[in-house]
Amino acid sequence: MKKCLLILLGSFFMLLGLFFAVVPGPSLIFFIAGLMCFSFYYPKARHYLSLCQKALTKSCAFLDKKLAR
Repeated sequence: MKKCLLILLGSFFMLLGLFFAVVPGPSLIFFIAGLMCFSFYYPKARHYLSLCQKALTKSCAFLDKKLAR
């Protein structure tokens, strides 16, 4: 039951992420939430989630450096 609920919730977040990729909105947040739901049962989703986290950390550090001037 718990696995089914997480898969359903992850799918919903991924669909919202796709929707907000077309129209303006927080698509990245929904993609990461969907990956987080999927990562409980699928190791490949855990891998993609860690890649997203590393990319966001790197981009935030870059923006901090640029805005500190």
